[in-house]
Amino acid sequence: MKANEVGRKIIKVVNSAVNLAVLTVIILLITYAGYALWDSNQIHNAADKSHYAIYKPTVENQGKSFKELQALNPDVFAWLSVYGTNIDYPVTQGPNNMKYVNTNAQGLYSLSGSIFLDYQNSKNFSDFNSILYGHHMEKRTMFGEIGRFADRNTFNAYQYGSLYFNEQEHGIEFFAFIHANAYDKAVFTPDIQEDRRQIYLDGLLANAMYKRDISVTAEDHIVLFTTCSISSTNGRDILIGRITDEVYQNPFLNSETSGTGPDSQKGLVRQIPPINFILIILPAVLVFVIYDRRKHRKGAENDEQDKQDKT
Repeated sequence: MKANEVGRKIIKVVNSAVNLAVLTVIILLITYAGYALWDSNQIHNAADKSHYAIYKPTVENQGKSFKELQALNPDVFAWLSVYGTNIDYPVTQGPNNMKYVNTNAQGLYSLSGSIFLDYQNSKNFSDFNSILYGHHMEKRTMFGEIGRFADRNTFNAYQYGSLYFNEQEHGIEFFAFIHANAYDKAVFTPDIQEDRRQIYLDGLLANAMYKRDISVTAEDHIVLFTTCSISSTNGRDILIGRITDEVYQNPFLNSETSGTGPDSQKGLVRQIPPINFILIILPAVLVFVIYDRRKHRKGAENDEQDKQDKT
């Protein structure tokens, strides 16, 4: 009997140690999941266009607020808006194409980075082709919506934008969407020289998933908005527009402010990344299973003890 009691005590100690270890791991997983969710939200919240709204140049303020942002960070030189989307940000240009990958428009470190112009392009968009870069982010921030133009209906619905630079607003008329490799020099070569412009333009149109005939010529100035594609490792989604002196009316102005425009509900519900969802649900299930097992084991031990007491 004594040997059996010692054996049962050893088993209890081992079970308690195992349960404690499992619970410790579960607590750590839950803690990590909570931190991951918090960190993810911080990154996306920091990239939200609302943080820059006070600096947006308008007819009323005549760019006064925009100049205040430029005082904070002289690398800010333009403002980009794509009508009907959340792309409504200041534009920067650094001494290279790395600085604003992890630096925001206020000049502070940020994983969300900024919308930035290729360092080889002119700030007055006088080059034939100018290239703007931005992170593909969730929750419709930065260039996270560029990939949506891979849908024909989206491409057809959103045709215009605006680009403010040199203290003047200009229009953007989108005419093509393409998917390209990040290392394709036939696409990612800024400031194409005059004798190569038509060849470059023809190449873009030939590889376009969708295009709109607006009679773009080698005499125009075009701008490429590029971001990472979720469909391939080195893929890039690129929305291409022509810069115009005409400023187009925003057809989504009322729907943007009321939240009732096309796809207005998409992205409004904050999505929990799948891995974080698993990290939260799985530990919770394990906690329940362990608790349930311990409850039943305790009940069985009590029943066994009652039998022994009776005998």
